[in-house]
Amino acid sequence: MTLDQREVRNAFGRFATGVTVVTCRNEQGEPHGATVNAFTAVSLDPALCQVTLTRKSKACRYLDGAPFAVNVLAADQLDTAWHFAGRPQDRAPEWAEGVVAPVLTGTAATISCRPWRLYDGGDHLIVIGEVEHLETSDADPLLFFAGGFRELGPRGCAHWSASVDCPDLGWFGSAEGFAPLATAAS
Repeated sequence: MTLDQREVRNAFGRFATGVTVVTCRNEQGEPHGATVNAFTAVSLDPALCQVTLTRKSKACRYLDGAPFAVNVLAADQLDTAWHFAGRPQDRAPEWAEGVVAPVLTGTAATISCRPWRLYDGGDHLIVIGEVEHLETSDADPLLFFAGGFRELGPRGCAHWSASVDCPDLGWFGSAEGFAPLATAAS
């Protein structure tokens, strides 16, 4: 069965994501960035995160074995998102020297990573980084949903406390350890 790519994009687009710019150095040592919304946390110990970039991206060439930063864009950085998505804006984004790679200023968070692993992801490259340094701010993040950029709405009154999965109450008791599911027998 062959899936229509537009239908796949539309279905994937129903999942709201944050907007990041992955930054690194190019072959000449200059700062380079690519707008990416395929970002996720992978592990707390060791601290790992993942970005997934289309193989058409120049950044794919620069990330093989190289340090990088994941810049979580703030809600007021729409121009920055467009700039690194291939639509340069009148005002260039501001760079700073990061711990392991160049970073952008004014972000909601910056996650500086050392290379961990690269994986084949079809027409994308899956890049796993080991977190070396974190910086956060109180800025709301820029969001992406259904093919468009969005911002957070007002905070609702609903709280997770009605759920057993409430992160404020803890998923596991302090005395309990986490036991992963048993792997299926081969």
